[in-house]
Amino acid sequence: MNRRVALIGSCLLASYVALQAPATYAAEDYPKRTISIVCAFPPGSGADVLVRYFADRLAERAKTSVIVENKPGATGNIAATYVVRSKPDGYTIYLHGPQVIAANLNILKNPPFKPEDFQVVSYILRQAFMVSVPANSPVKTLPELTALLKQKGDKASYGVTAVHARIVGELYKQNAGVNPTQVLYRNSADSVNDMISGSLDFGVFDPVFAISQQREGRMRTVAIASGERMSTSPDIPTMQEGGVPEIDMVSFFAAMVPAATPRPIVEQLNVWFNQVVAAPETREFLARNGAEPYLVDADKGQAMFLQAVKDYKVYIQRAGIPQE
Repeated sequence: MNRRVALIGSCLLASYVALQAPATYAAEDYPKRTISIVCAFPPGSGADVLVRYFADRLAERAKTSVIVENKPGATGNIAATYVVRSKPDGYTIYLHGPQVIAANLNILKNPPFKPEDFQVVSYILRQAFMVSVPANSPVKTLPELTALLKQKGDKASYGVTAVHARIVGELYKQNAGVNPTQVLYRNSADSVNDMISGSLDFGVFDPVFAISQQREGRMRTVAIASGERMSTSPDIPTMQEGGVPEIDMVSFFAAMVPAATPRPIVEQLNVWFNQVVAAPETREFLARNGAEPYLVDADKGQAMFLQAVKDYKVYIQRAGIPQE
């Protein structure tokens, strides 16, 4: 009897060890192959520039190949759906704005994913969308743009791509008392020719795109949508400074994985992304592109994401964006 009990105990112990082994294995042996980072925008876009930078730096820390998979379309929903349906093994990472996912969850009547399908690894940066006009426009400030839009009425127009830009644009219209027509583009690059030709009076763009276009002499940025000036763009006044109250829309970028990804892998990725963001060259890169480093651990990042889902329900209602 004692031998039988001992044998059963040994079997139970072996089973327990076997059940616990995947987490230990994941922590010690990850990664063994190429990691994919998914970008929701096309090559050459502002988001793509950010994603490729972090992919290269992650490869250095993880000591493995890291490739970027561009899956644009449906305001990020194609990429997000691809990620949540991927194997939760740490080899598919989504670098995107948690607020954009939160907004899409509130805009779509039947979203193909739930908040609980994602696990935040780490927030990595904060930025704010910018209001830009064509470089040949007589407009130099946001008050001048507002005056022009009031003069043109519904004959005025502006370009947007991301959901965040759509919200900023709608809130600007409401708070400034203007009524330009919104033109929705597949990506920011598609709007450049219309901006240069004067078909658009202004656009709301991510800072990477807006700043690069200003450097190349195509556009002029007149305001930023954050409540306070960004330390990386101190010369760009806020929309509030330009006479448009109640606009304080800061967006973030985060690394996210499918929810069932083993915790040791999530924590290891958090360490690597923290190391990348803390590096001086990363801070210089972000500063050149109008962004600030922003680091949190996985638990706080997940809590911020889930709160954003609630917050953006209010923002979208205020902006009058209908469900699709």
